[in-house]
Amino acid sequence: MKTQTMAGGELRLDFPYDAVARLTLTNPDRRNPLTHPVLDAIAATLPKLDHGIDVRCVVITGEGKAFSAGYDIGGIPDETFERDAEALVAHPFTAAMEAISAHPYPVVAAINGHCLGGGLELAVRCDLRVCAAEAKLGMPPAKLGLIYGHTGLERFIDCVGVPRTKELFLTGRIFDGARAEDIGLVHEVHPAAEVEERSLELAREIAGNAPLSLTGNKHAIETLTQFPRLSPKQVEELVELRESCFASEDFREGIRAFGEKRKPVWKGR
Repeated sequence: MKTQTMAGGELRLDFPYDAVARLTLTNPDRRNPLTHPVLDAIAATLPKLDHGIDVRCVVITGEGKAFSAGYDIGGIPDETFERDAEALVAHPFTAAMEAISAHPYPVVAAINGHCLGGGLELAVRCDLRVCAAEAKLGMPPAKLGLIYGHTGLERFIDCVGVPRTKELFLTGRIFDGARAEDIGLVHEVHPAAEVEERSLELAREIAGNAPLSLTGNKHAIETLTQFPRLSPKQVEELVELRESCFASEDFREGIRAFGEKRKPVWKGR
């Protein structure tokens, strides 16, 4: 699989290791803003990576000293600001975020630098987050006059709870990597120079696990997060999902490989 450039050169897809894909925001001079083309490209690309077991983990990161400064609303003219700002947040952004959540395999955010506003929600949408110690993370709506969307707020509440979500959104404070790790906003913190290597190590570790387990557990966790009170049908579906693994080739292979102290060979079935 070859490297691809999208969104007018603002997004790059490459495959640094077997079963690992990486999406890199590549507009460092503007701190990797989430423009319409970038958001549309994310939404269009992720579904293409979920067929079979060729890609079992996706890494999202930024080029340069920023992960992403978030929405690209600074250049919207006053006469169309209300229409264009709402349009950006309402459709392209939502579609891209939902594509990350809906992706069947794990997605890792490699937060290489500043991660603000919509950029931070993008990172929170990912399943795991590796962060630079020097990074600055924050949600500036209170300092911009913006009332954030309820779907985004739900994700932050799921991630760090109600008290920390209030702290992020009501104060507009900027956190460094260590503070972000303290409140559970990120999973690992490393010097900026090590974030790429560490995030790819994590992605390779994830991609080496059983495909059916990765997709099944992510789906179950997403379902339980979105629907705290499951319907009888949803309970039945999750029970059937769990029971399906016992009939799979991969489960038997995993048990054999564990007993034989060797690396399993996954088939995704």
